[in-house]
Parts: sequence; structure tokens; C-alpha cells
Amino acid sequence: MTDSSDHPQLGQTLAAVWVSRSSHLVFLVVLALFIIATPFVGTLPRAELINSALLTLVLISGLLVLQARRGTLVLAMLLAVPGLVARWINYYQPELLPAFVHLVFGMLFLALVAVLFLRFILRAPRVTAQVLEAGISTYLVFGLLWTLAYMLVGRLAPDAFAFSAPGQSMDAANALYYSFVSLTTMGYGDILPVSRVARMLAILEATTGVLYMSVLIARLVGIYSTVTPIQEESAQDRSSSSSDD
Repeated sequence: MTDSSDHPQLGQTLAAVWVSRSSHLVFLVVLALFIIATPFVGTLPRAELINSALLTLVLISGLLVLQARRGTLVLAMLLAVPGLVARWINYYQPELLPAFVHLVFGMLFLALVAVLFLRFILRAPRVTAQVLEAGISTYLVFGLLWTLAYMLVGRLAPDAFAFSAPGQSMDAANALYYSFVSLTTMGYGDILPVSRVARMLAILEATTGVLYMSVLIARLVGIYSTVTPIQEESAQDRSSSSSDD
């Protein structure tokens, strides 16, 4: 007979396993929600508040993914928590803390998430749902990372980008749009990088997008082609042993 005190521990273990397995999916859903909602948020009366709340969800869900990696959780919290505090201080008291503070912390946190996801994908022994979710999330994280970078450059140098429509600025919606246009190398030309820093960022993002897709596809095919023969051999061994019986 098992002790009743084991049940809470069992429940905690099952909850930890569920969180560990579903955290990648939650992070992917939150990223997709942020990307889809950002262009429409700018038309609402409380756009900055909603955008801050969505960015908070992204950082918290990112911490949820990294909580299983205790070695990097502390570093992630050192980047995410000051970034969140700076974002909300800038929202309520923009004169106390400039916007570039939370943008820098957000960029560093997303860069850490992208590196850890890449390491997870490259070390995965087989293709699982978590690997696929991490692969898609990493691509979206790259787009969001450069979104913050473009916003930072746009705030520090307002003339760093040229817009075909007059009166435009590198706000969240424009930065997100330009980031994914550059990441996918579509290049519509309605937003042009003018300064050297802006051009360098655009080149780096386009190169990163192309190389990442090549590496990701090659890695997934490599994992699948390595695992499949082993599974076929084990299946053949089981069938031969059953026929001998």
C-alpha cells in the first residue's frame, strides 16, 4: 500500500512533466498571438498597454520553457525580469526610464532563447513534436528579436529608415512588418534602411533567415534518416524472433 503522502508528490511530478512537454507549444502559441495581434493593436485606444501585456506574456512563456534548464534559468530571469520592470516603468513613467532599456533586455533574452532552442534542436536524437515546435518558435524568435532591434535603432536614429508613406515611424507594427519581410527575404521596398546600422541589421537578418532554414531542414532530415533504419532493424528483429517461436 502506498503512503498517502506520495500522492501530492506524484501530482507535482506529473504537473512538472506536463509543463515541460507543453511549454514549447505554449511559447509558440504566445509568439504567434503576439505577431498576429501587433498590427491590429496599433489602431486601438490603449495600444501601448496591450502591446506591453503581450510582450510580458512572451517573456513569461519563454521563462516557462527555460525553467527545465536550471543552469540557464537564472540568467534568463536576470534578463527577463529587469526587461519587464523597465517596460512597465516606461509605460507609466516614460520620463524615468527610456524605452531603449527594455528593448535591450528583451533582445538579450530572445537571443538567449534562440541559442538554447538551437542547441536543443541540434542535440535532439529524434524528431518529436517538441523539436518541431522549437524549430518554428526559433524562426519566430528571430523575427521578434530583429523587431526590437529595429525599434531600438528607430528610436536612437529616427532617420535610419525611409518610408514610402509620409508620416511613418519605426513603431512596433512597422518594425514587426519590416523584420519578417527581411527575414523571409521578400523585400517589398516600402521601408528602406538608410543608415549603416540599419542596413547591417537587415543584411544580418536576411542571412540568418536563409541559413537557419537550410540548417533546420538538413538537421531534421538527418535525424529522420538516422533513426528510421534503426527502427526498421528493430522491427525486423522482432518479427524474426516471433517467427522463430
